[in-house]
Amino acid sequence: MSELSALIGGTGIYALDDTELKKETITTPYGDVTVERTNDLIFLNRHAPNHIVPPHKINYRANIKALHMMGVKRICATFAVGSINPDFELAVPVILNDFIDYSSGREHSFFDEIKSGVGHVDVSVPFCPILSKTLETEANKLGLKIRNGGVYASTNGPRFETPAEIKAYRAMGADVVGMTLCPELPLALELGMSYAGLAFSINWGAGMTPSIELIHDGVDAIKEKMLRTMINTLYSTKNIDCTPATIL
Repeated sequence: MSELSALIGGTGIYALDDTELKKETITTPYGDVTVERTNDLIFLNRHAPNHIVPPHKINYRANIKALHMMGVKRICATFAVGSINPDFELAVPVILNDFIDYSSGREHSFFDEIKSGVGHVDVSVPFCPILSKTLETEANKLGLKIRNGGVYASTNGPRFETPAEIKAYRAMGADVVGMTLCPELPLALELGMSYAGLAFSINWGAGMTPSIELIHDGVDAIKEKMLRTMINTLYSTKNIDCTPATIL
C-alpha cells in the first residue's frame, strides 16, 4: 500500500492469525492505544485482548486518534450484530451503507473546542462507496456470500435490546443492531478517514425468537473469509483516492 490502512476487529475477530504483526503503543491526548501492524497495515482490536472492554467503555476517541496519528487514511471495520429485518438472514455478512445512532453518554466528537468553521461533519454518505463496492467484489472472488447495503442501529449495550426497542428500530428503517459503530465511524469521518463496515449477524433481534440464541456453526470459516475480504479490499484500493466529505 502507498499509505497506511487499518482493520478494526469487533466481537469474535481479535487477531490476524496468518499475518506476522508487531505490537506498537500509541500515546494520544485521549489515552494510550495498543495496535498490531505490518509496514502498511494496522490491526486494532476494538475490545482489547480477551474481550475485556465492553462496548460502552471503549475509548473510541483514543482508538481513532491513534490511527490518525499513525497516518491511516482508510479503515475497514467488522461488527457482530443481530438481524432485525427478517430478510437479513443470519451468517451472511452485510456491507453497511447507513446508520441510526441510538447511543448516548459516549464521547462522540473531537470538536470539544471549535478552532475553525462550525465543527459539523457531512454524513450524507457515511460509508465509503469505493471501499464498500470493493468489499463486494473481493467477497465474490472468495466465494463469500454477502449482502450489499444495510442500515445499522447503534445502541449502548452491553445489554441486548428489548422486543419493543427492536420493533422501533425496524420501524425507523434499521436492518441490523449493534453496539460499537457509533461514535467510531463519525470520529473517523471527523479526521478525514474513509471507512467501510462489514457486519456479521449472529442472532435474531429480541422478540423475533423466544430468546436470544447465538449461532456458532460455520462461523469461523466465514470470519476467516471476511478478514481476507477486508485485507484484499485495502490492498486493491491503495492507489484510489477515497477521501470522504469535508468538515463544514
